[in-house]
Order: sequence, then C-alpha cells, then structure tokens
Amino acid sequence: MTNHGGKSVFIASVVIIFGLVVLGAAFPAGFASAAEGALATVTQLFGWFYLFSVFGFVIFLFGLALSKYGKVRLGPQDSRPSYTFFSWISMLLAAGFGVGLVFYGMAEPMFHYIDPPYGDVTAETEAAARYAIQYSYFNWGVHQWAAFSIVGLIIAYFQFRKGQAGLVSSVLSSVTAKHPRIRPYASWLDVFAVVATVMGVATSLGLGVLQMNGGLNAVFGLPENGFWQFIILSVMFCAYMASTWSGLDKGIKRLSNLNMILCIGLMLYVLISGPTLAILETITVGIGDYLQNFIGMSLRISPYSDNEWASSWTIFYWAWVIAWSPFVGTFVARVSRGRTIKEYVFGVLLVPPLLACLWIGVFGGAALHMELNGPDVGLAAATQANITVALFEMFELMPFSGVLSVIAMLLIFIFLVTSADSASYIVAQMTDNGSINPPLYKRVIWGVLIAAICLTLIASGGLTGLQSAAVLSALPFTFILYMMIVVLVRELRADRKAMLTQLYHRHGETPVGADAFEAELLGEEERMRRAPNVVNRRINR
Repeated sequence: MTNHGGKSVFIASVVIIFGLVVLGAAFPAGFASAAEGALATVTQLFGWFYLFSVFGFVIFLFGLALSKYGKVRLGPQDSRPSYTFFSWISMLLAAGFGVGLVFYGMAEPMFHYIDPPYGDVTAETEAAARYAIQYSYFNWGVHQWAAFSIVGLIIAYFQFRKGQAGLVSSVLSSVTAKHPRIRPYASWLDVFAVVATVMGVATSLGLGVLQMNGGLNAVFGLPENGFWQFIILSVMFCAYMASTWSGLDKGIKRLSNLNMILCIGLMLYVLISGPTLAILETITVGIGDYLQNFIGMSLRISPYSDNEWASSWTIFYWAWVIAWSPFVGTFVARVSRGRTIKEYVFGVLLVPPLLACLWIGVFGGAALHMELNGPDVGLAAATQANITVALFEMFELMPFSGVLSVIAMLLIFIFLVTSADSASYIVAQMTDNGSINPPLYKRVIWGVLIAAICLTLIASGGLTGLQSAAVLSALPFTFILYMMIVVLVRELRADRKAMLTQLYHRHGETPVGADAFEAELLGEEERMRRAPNVVNRRINR
C-alpha cells in the first residue's frame, strides 16, 4: 500500500481539532452563533442540492445492486463474510445511528405532532400524529443510510478487492495522479475526514451524556450538573478503553450483539405491555404512507413560502449523515469484507432503516396513542421542555417504569461506548495509512482525545457550535462523494472487462470450484464463442 503520510495526517488533524475546540470552549456563544449562522446559510442555499444528492445516492445504490455488478464481492471473488448477519447488522447500528435513534425515536414523532411538517395539518390531532410517524420514518429511513452506504461500499471495494489503503485519498488516487499539482494535497482529504469524524463523535458523545444525566435525574433524582456529567463520561471512557483494548472482534462485536438483544427486548416489552393494537396499526399505516410518498418526500422543500421545516429537520439530517459518512462508511467497510455488492446494498440500505421504523413505530406510536387518548398525559409538553427526559417520562406511564429506564440508560451507554470505540478505531486507521489493524496506542490516543474534547465542550457549553461546524463539512464532502462514485464505476467496468477478456482468451478452460459469479462469466464466454461478432462489442462495453 502507498504511504499516505499517516504522521502528517495525525499532526494536522490534531492541530485543527485543537483550534476548533479552543474556539468553542473560549467563546461558546460567539462560536455557536457563527457556526449556526453559516450552517443556516448553507442549508438555505444548498438544501435542494442535498435533497437531490441523497436521493440520487439511493437510486445509484439500488441500481448498482441490481446490475451486472451486483455479484462482485468486496474482496477476492472466493471470499466470504467475516461476520454473521446478526453481528454485522448489530455493528452497523452501533457505529451508525443507534444512540440517535434512542434519543429521537419517541421524541421526534412528538415534535412533529406538536409542529406538523410544512403546516399541512392541524397540530395535536389524529392527522398530525399520522403525519408525524410518516416523516419520522422518512428521516430515519433509507435516505439516512445512503451516504454511509456509498462511502462504505467504495472503500470496501478498493481496500479488500484492489488492495489499497482504506482511505478517501486512496480511492481518489487515480484522479490525483493525473494532476501533479494537486497530488501533494491529497492527504488533506484524510485530514478532512478525521476532523469531521472527531467533531461529530465528540458532539454525539456529549449529547448522549446529557441524556443519561437526564435519565438519572428522572429515575434517581440525581442533579443535572457538570459533576455528574463528568462522572458519566469518566465511566464511559473506562468502558470504551476496555473495549478498545479487547479489539474489534471481541469488544465492539460483543457489545453490539448485546445492544441488539436489549433493543429487541425493550421493543417487544413496550409492544406487549403498551397499546399493542394501536402500535401495530401505527407501524402498518406508517410504512404505507412512507412508501406511497417516498419520491415526493425525497425532494420536498418550500420554494413558495418561508416554511423552514425541511431545513431544520430533513436537510440538517442529510448534511449530518454526509459529514459522518467518512467515519461510519469506513467502519461499515471494515465489517463488510466478503459480501457481494448486492448483499451489501440490500443489507445496509434496508435492514437498519427497517429496524428504525419498527423502533419509531413502537415508541412513537405508543407515546402518540397515550397523548391522544389519556387525560393530561403531558408527553408533548415534556418533550418540548426537555428532550433528554422525554423517553423516561413515557416510561413513567408504564408498568415497571424504573426497570425500563435503567435498561434504556444501559442501551444508551453501550451505544455510546461502541460509537466512541469504533470512532477511535477508524480515526486511528485514517492516521495510520489506512491500516486494517491500527496499533493499539493510536486507538488509545484518539479515545483519550475524543473524551477530552467532549468534556471540554460540555463544561463550556460549546457542543452546539461544534456540531454545527461538523455539519458544515457536508457541503464540500458531497462533491468528493461524486468523484468517488465516478472512480468506482470506472473501476468496476475495467474489472469486468479484464475478467471477460481473460476468460475469452482461455477458451473453455473451466476453473475448479468456480463460484456463481465465475460460472456466469463462463456462460458469457460460451456465448461469445458461438457468436464471435459479439465478442468485441461485449468486451468494449
């Protein structure tokens, strides 16, 4: 693998991150105001671009999976997946959006119930509740995983099939090689990815700490203050350092499997002990509304009014996932070796969104039913007042509320531990020339830095500013994603052309143990032999 200057990437990343954290800590209000203002301007000017791009990523991925390239493996053609399907999906959720789903799974439908998207229906009515589930499904559905899937697919293809480093700069090396003037700056793509990852993970970790503090306050009466937030973060730090020490296969894999079991168990309990029929009907109508309005929601904005709902929710989400895609995509690539492109796309792009819809349907559906049918339940008001305790307020209305709250906090805790652990792993990989097994000391260094950044921002109130700054990185990275897609398509065509040419010149030589993909190509070769005039057209296509 080519040396991409891991040391220089590490130093440059640390300097930039340190500078941003100092700004956020020293001038929290000013930094947050500037970052939020810049983000608002970007989303207003380029919101349409984000909508078109993410929708385009979805179409591209499904088209690729169903094309002649769908049987190409992310690795040697005889390779097989490194993890079972259950462990694979569990790790995708742990690194991707698990903690965000716990945070917003009940609260987001309630927000849309209070303030319906685009003002199409009257607030706090049955129509608003149905609309709330529909748009919550949309925001957490297929589109949210499109950017993660694109980056993960491309990096996995180049890393495991082409033998290149698992870095954004490696994917684009064929482009930068043709332009000597920009070649020396290629490593800045990796710096960009590291900075966006660390800022995103630090803010998510901070928001998770605040939610856990809110849960402890609701259940045990512990105060919401800096001291307890420091204690929570310290325990979390020790846990993910232990997980980091254990390695990917033991630490993250086992924790992810445990969290998946907890998720399924908690969902089933709420489904059975809550308004079961209402929840099942909510899930059913929600999926129907989501599928029926899929394209319309994908491209909906408000050009004829000053409604800012799309900018506040959908466009912000799309920018957030694009900014996070270098981290989540690289991790998804790391755990997806050996899967075919078709298996990868349908697994990554459909299964986590389906689980998200089930979670939102269960928790959001139960909360909306309680709010609509119970006397002075107050869940809507509680969500508006303090989102960090909204879920725990709902549990207070159910049997064994204390146990449910403890399980939910454990769920949040493990999600945060696996997110921080996987982030330190991926950032260490990015600053170690894309090594598939970065040294432990680098993983520990980045784990310490992420915790220190998180603590500094919580103490100074600078989380919001850094989150906005992280989301701003989505705009330039969207253009990088387009370049990566072009390179992938070109390499896939060249790969297939080389295999077809090789098989054509072997004339009837059947490899021992040919798998399904080679058998298809051999059938292609047989047809070529019978129709020589078609050969050149197929090879040059």
